Amino acid sequence: MTELELLREAFDLQESLVSMRRMFHQNPELSFQERVTSSEVAAELKRIGSWSVRTEVGGFGVVAELTGAGGGRTVALRADMDALPIAEETGLPYASVRPNVMHACGHDAHTAMLLGAARLIARRRAELEGTVRLLFQSAEEINEGAKAMIAERALDRVDEIYGLHNDPLLPAGRFALRSGSMMGSVDRIEMTVEGKGGHGAIPDASVDPVVAAASIVMGLQTAVSREISPFEPAVVTIGSLQAGEAGNVIPSRARLTGTVRTFSPEVRRSMPERLERLVRKQAEAFRCRAELRYIEQVPVLSNDQACCRAAWNVLTRLAGEANLEEARPTMAGEDFSVYLQAVPGCFVWVGSGSSDGGEAYGLHHPKYTIDERCLPYGAAYFAAIAMERTRPGG
Repeated sequence: MTELELLREAFDLQESLVSMRRMFHQNPELSFQERVTSSEVAAELKRIGSWSVRTEVGGFGVVAELTGAGGGRTVALRADMDALPIAEETGLPYASVRPNVMHACGHDAHTAMLLGAARLIARRRAELEGTVRLLFQSAEEINEGAKAMIAERALDRVDEIYGLHNDPLLPAGRFALRSGSMMGSVDRIEMTVEGKGGHGAIPDASVDPVVAAASIVMGLQTAVSREISPFEPAVVTIGSLQAGEAGNVIPSRARLTGTVRTFSPEVRRSMPERLERLVRKQAEAFRCRAELRYIEQVPVLSNDQACCRAAWNVLTRLAGEANLEEARPTMAGEDFSVYLQAVPGCFVWVGSGSSDGGEAYGLHHPKYTIDERCLPYGAAYFAAIAMERTRPGG
């Protein structure tokens, strides 16, 4: 088996891959609601044959396993299945039929790629020297699916794990990866600011939580700009601030939510105390009382050096070194990072953008779409890295 043979076979499957991807795209399901998607995945795996299939793992996750000759390692491959609460604006003939739900992150493509890999690997069972485990995961978008899969033993006896994500800003046929930290940690913050409501014409008789909340929003930015080294990336974002309902009424309470993203485990550990102090002191300056709830979600995504080197070598043979590049770090989060805390592995970007020069829409945009020529590349990579890394000493 060579990677180029796998790629040629994957392109022979392109019509089937496109059909599956469009079916998933047209019928998106939100996190922990992927009942139909998982049913279709399980049915396709059973049509392929060879794979043992377990359903309803960590929500509606599907785990499939295939074992070849003894003596090799167990390698897991993961694809996510959930969609986003976004109203689609692509105008495609296979656009979402579900109002305000859309595959705006390409998980439909990831699922099709892994199903394509399942077919390629099954054809080569006689060459397989170890065990391949497929993880079709629920609820990546809310950072809960990987933890749920692990809690239901999806990683038991796994030696390495590999995953991917499409990148619409990278042309189809290209890949990007990097050793070490590649994606940021993501944590959620929730704040309540308590004041004293009253008439907007008599502010001195009230304690205004809106003014305190506005100061908190600005003050939180100093957590990054004045308390963390400029060589250590971090981002604090407040995405919602809700207070009151009438323009002439000072409310008694304000609520804020946001995210904290870091690129270093050490910086991440320091954030709860730092933000608690800033929030509480800013509120006190305006005679208010504030409470902060810091909710850890996913850690920094850090690729294992040896697994990253193996992925780079496989991709060099698959796509050519001219079509590989070192990925730029991003503060976007991915709950694949939770798997990487448990076992070594590697996560790569698969180009899904068009090379025709048309306008490209990024992930989570209502007009986001992919160049479907990326599907065989993803399927072939999944199959190639599994065949390579299951070998003893691979």
